Amino acid sequence: QVQLAESGGGSAQAGGSLRLSCEVSVPKFTMYGMGWFRQAPGKERDFTAAISWSGGTTQYSDSVKGRFTISRDNSKKTVYLQMNRLKPNDTAIYYCAAGLYGIGSERPDAYEHWGQGTQVTVSS
Repeated sequence: QVQLAESGGGSAQAGGSLRLSCEVSVPKFTMYGMGWFRQAPGKERDFTAAISWSGGTTQYSDSVKGRFTISRDNSKKTVYLQMNRLKPNDTAIYYCAAGLYGIGSERPDAYEHWGQGTQVTVSS
């Protein structure tokens, strides 16, 4: 059974930083492409960032490109989202997702497993 556990959410001031972590319990973590999605109040869940199994390929939404960085440590079975220069409209629940044999995709249907989410609140 694949389980994902996000951590690192919380509150920050605009312009500040937070780092999210997602630990994945799975025998072969390197078989999975990983993604981060977010859902703001009253809105749909949107793609934020993705990374291939090797970490060699990354993708970002236009709204976070240049501010957020996705990375992974395969020895720790963990994917990270470093969020810098935070803005109030980054406020959302952030979800980690894992897709078997994935190269990292912006499509939610490319991921079979999802975490419970972690709240990020950015104040102005």
